[in-house]
Amino acid sequence: MARSREFTRSALRAWGWLPGADDRTRTAAEDVLLMTSELVTNACQHAAGPYVLELTRYGPLLRVEVRDADDRPPTLRLHREPARPGGHGLLVVDRLSAAWGSEPVEGGGKTVWLEIVRPPAEP
Repeated sequence: MARSREFTRSALRAWGWLPGADDRTRTAAEDVLLMTSELVTNACQHAAGPYVLELTRYGPLLRVEVRDADDRPPTLRLHREPARPGGHGLLVVDRLSAAWGSEPVEGGGKTVWLEIVRPPAEP
């Protein structure tokens, strides 16, 4: 997970999200780091780990994709069991991202993705 976090941090630096021109951009970059960690953690916990982490930028839109070999789509648990640890990952992604979802991969597995829009620069 540390490698995926550093990869993401490097991309955000290259694209000007970090160190960030203002507080909103820095906060959005920190959200991206957290959400990416959550997707990678889910792939580690519920599949055999991720085999692809891809970040793509379309103007102010950033898309993060995590691919794993498990065919089962992720499940957002709105009401988790208090006796079980975890269960917050997709809830964090759901609340912080502009959109997220899952798509099957040809030949098996899935891609879980999220999108976030970089905030406009403060005047």
